[in-house]
Amino acid sequence: MKLKNDIYVYEWTNPFENNCNSFFIGGGVNALIDPGLTGYVPDLLKQMSAEGIKKEDIRYVINTHSHPDHFQGSEIFDQGKVKVGLHTKEIDFLNGEGGDIYNLFGINAPRMNVNFPLEEGDMALGDHIFKIILAPGHSPGSIGLYWPERKALFCGDVIFDQSVGRTDFPGGSGALLKKSILAFSKLDLDWIFPGHMGILHGKENIQNNFNLIIQGIFPYI
Repeated sequence: MKLKNDIYVYEWTNPFENNCNSFFIGGGVNALIDPGLTGYVPDLLKQMSAEGIKKEDIRYVINTHSHPDHFQGSEIFDQGKVKVGLHTKEIDFLNGEGGDIYNLFGINAPRMNVNFPLEEGDMALGDHIFKIILAPGHSPGSIGLYWPERKALFCGDVIFDQSVGRTDFPGGSGALLKKSILAFSKLDLDWIFPGHMGILHGKENIQNNFNLIIQGIFPYI
């Protein structure tokens, strides 16, 4: 589904299967964010094709973190000129205990080359400037991808609509997750695009969601 400003939303709504929301930024950026599990990528590409986006149009695959339901499908794009991005701290995590998470789900970690290591700070994608925000807590190298021009944050599993990412997987930390959410709350935001559940829109709605989480969930993390 295309929103305004060249942002496409592919929300995962199947309650019986685990996967993540995926997003595509067009308009010369041509970045796919969190492709999800490998087995569901063909259907994702079919949905994108119906909106005029071909697989060969994808220039970047930006992963918010390395958990299977977000990252595994990146292996399909490990070819040609596609830049597959993951934060350097998350690359280290994936090569260590983060890879063991795949075993917990009985699947194989993708054997691939992350050829676009991400670091915190400004990053050009096409003709637009984005900001990589390191946001540990759900995993050590989780990121938020912030687009200041559109006041949009792609936040992976750090924060959701009235909920937060789990911290009981290897590499998780409740204390760090709270710091990451507080950092996100200081951004100028009109849109939050999380890895699961629905998107959040509107400054007041977004701030109310932060307040609810800080007051109602933080004491239990």
